[in-house]
Amino acid sequence: MRLNVPTASTLLRALRRPLALLAVTAVAACGSTPPVGSAAAPAASAAPAAPASPASAAGGIKVGIALGGGAAKGFAHIGVIKMLEANGLAPAVVAGTSAGSVVGALYASGMNAFELQEKAVALDETSIRDLQLSSGGLVLGQKLEDYVNEQVHRRPLERLAKPFAAVATRLEDGERTVFARGNTGQAVRASSSVPGVFQPVAIGKFHFVDGGVVSPVPVDAARQLGADIVIAVDISSKARGQTPAGMLATLGQSIAIMGQKLGQAELARADVIVRPQVLDIGAADFTQRAGAILEGEKAALAAMPQIRARIAQLQATREQVTRLAQQQAAEAQYQACLEQRSRLQKLAGFAGLDGSCAAP
Repeated sequence: MRLNVPTASTLLRALRRPLALLAVTAVAACGSTPPVGSAAAPAASAAPAAPASPASAAGGIKVGIALGGGAAKGFAHIGVIKMLEANGLAPAVVAGTSAGSVVGALYASGMNAFELQEKAVALDETSIRDLQLSSGGLVLGQKLEDYVNEQVHRRPLERLAKPFAAVATRLEDGERTVFARGNTGQAVRASSSVPGVFQPVAIGKFHFVDGGVVSPVPVDAARQLGADIVIAVDISSKARGQTPAGMLATLGQSIAIMGQKLGQAELARADVIVRPQVLDIGAADFTQRAGAILEGEKAALAAMPQIRARIAQLQATREQVTRLAQQQAAEAQYQACLEQRSRLQKLAGFAGLDGSCAAP
C-alpha cells in the first residue's frame, strides 16, 4: 500500500486559513494599545488652534524674563517687554529684583507693555517716595508698597495673571529670598529697599533689603517659576574707573560691586542676556525715563535673532527627544506583541505568514 505523504506546500496551504483567523485575533489584541504618542500626536495637531498665549507664541516654549535692578534705569525693562510682545514672544513668567520687581509685578498683573509705558509716563515720584529720618534709611517705602498694591488691584503674588517672583536679601544672614506668595506690594518693597536709602522691611521675624545684593538679575528665580528659556535684562551699573557723584550714586555703585561677581555667575545661566545702554542714566534721574524705554527697545531688537535661534534650538531638541521616545515605545510594544503570540503564530512567523505584529 502506498501512503500519500503531504508535501510542505500542502501543509502550509492547509494551515493558512486557521492562521489567518488567528492573525485577525492577534491584531485585535496587540493593536488595541497603539505605540505611545502615535495616536496622541495626530489628535493634538488636528485640534483647533488655541488663541496665542505666552507659551504657544514660542511654539510651546515657555519664555521667562529676569528683570535686574538699577533704580531709574529700570524703565528700560518696559522697552524690552514691548519688543518681545511685538515679536510674539511675550514672557510667560517674570522674576524681578529691585526696580525690576516693580516693573515685573505690574506686568505680571496683566498689563501689556503699552500700559506699562503709560504708567511710567504718568508716574509722580512723590507717589512712591516717603522720606523719614531713621537710622535704617531715608525712605520708609510704605508709599511704594501701597502704589504697587493699588496697581495690581491688591492681589497677592499667587493670584497675578502671570507667575511672578520678587527677589530680596535677608538682612540677618544674607540669604537670597524669593517671594512668590503673599502681599505683592510688600514683596516689591523688600526687593527694592536699597541699603542706606530705604529702611529694611520687616516680614515675619526677619528683615529684608534690596535683592541686588545677592541676585542682581534673578535668572534662577525665573527658572524656578518654570521658564524653559530665560531672557535676562541687565541694567546694573558697572565700575568704570569713575568716582560716582552723590550719595545715591555711591550706594548704587557699591551694591553693584558687591553683587558683580555673584551676578556674573547667575547671568551665565541665562539663555540670552539683553543689556540696554543706560549706564549714563542716574539712579534717581526719572527725567530720562523715555530714553531708558527706547534703549530697552533697541537692545531687545538687537537680541531678537539670538532669542529666536535659542527657541528654535530648544524646539529641535524637544522634537528629537519626542521622536526617540516614540520609536523606543513602538519597538518595545512590537517586541511585547511578538512574545504574546501563540506557538502556532510563532511557527507561521518563521515562514513569513504571520502579520499579527506590525514592525515599527
